Amino acid sequence: MARRTARVLLTLSLALPLLMLGGCSSLFFYPDKTVYITPDQLNLEYRDVYLDTVDGERLHGWWLPAQGEPHGTVYFLHGNAQNMSSHLLNVAWMPKEAYNVFLIDYRGYGQSTGAPDIEGALTDSETGFRWLVQQPDTGPYYLLGQSLGGGLGLMLAAEWQDRGEQPPLTAVVLDSTFAGFRAIAREKLDSFWLTWLFQVPLSWTIPGDYEGVDHIDRISPVPVMVIHSLRDGIIPFHNGTSLYTAAKQPKEFLQTNTPHASTFVIPAYRDAVVAFLKEAAADPGSPASGE
Repeated sequence: MARRTARVLLTLSLALPLLMLGGCSSLFFYPDKTVYITPDQLNLEYRDVYLDTVDGERLHGWWLPAQGEPHGTVYFLHGNAQNMSSHLLNVAWMPKEAYNVFLIDYRGYGQSTGAPDIEGALTDSETGFRWLVQQPDTGPYYLLGQSLGGGLGLMLAAEWQDRGEQPPLTAVVLDSTFAGFRAIAREKLDSFWLTWLFQVPLSWTIPGDYEGVDHIDRISPVPVMVIHSLRDGIIPFHNGTSLYTAAKQPKEFLQTNTPHASTFVIPAYRDAVVAFLKEAAADPGSPASGE
């Protein structure tokens, strides 16, 4: 028992400084370089897009054109694991619904250079959107962020709206998104026996400027749909309800019943999102749903 305790204390003494030094960024980013699937394997047209960030990184993205006369473009920000090729199925259905789709890999993911961190990923999400809105005949623009991508997309949408950037977003969809970077880090640290005692000091190494629940109201009057599953074992359901409560009208909540970030395997959930996007385009700024 004494030896086991000693090993635990040694492990903790090594792990704690590393977590402190890294600012807990490893809790959010799990990139790899594997190509899991490409759009052509799903019979989708596409082209590769390469973008340079203001701080010298090079990002890789995919442009998927709509099938038929486009209703606009969905800018997709994916979750924290692997890379955009493993998340492609979440939006591969959208071109058939007559939406262009543009998705990128954050720095350190897939073919994108660099190493990921929160501020870098926020820069990357804005870099991709600025490229998109400069392309001719691609609007209106819809943002779909899933899990980590929702946290990034929420901040992007809030800043875009605050600054009065043009063209404006038409709608924002946040799927399986946490209420804040620091809040979810604390929650995850609390769930692991080795780090629960240090959840507060470790979580405070994460910048407190990016708590989505504190910023989602700034997106209004752009309509927001919050999607969250009762069965989400990664980002608990209360994160979605917290974001929805903090958001201003117009807003809508879609309660689902799938594993984490698996919303779009269910056709009815796809239909609900398409209906939301169409309503937002038809009557910008009007409430998509009541309280």
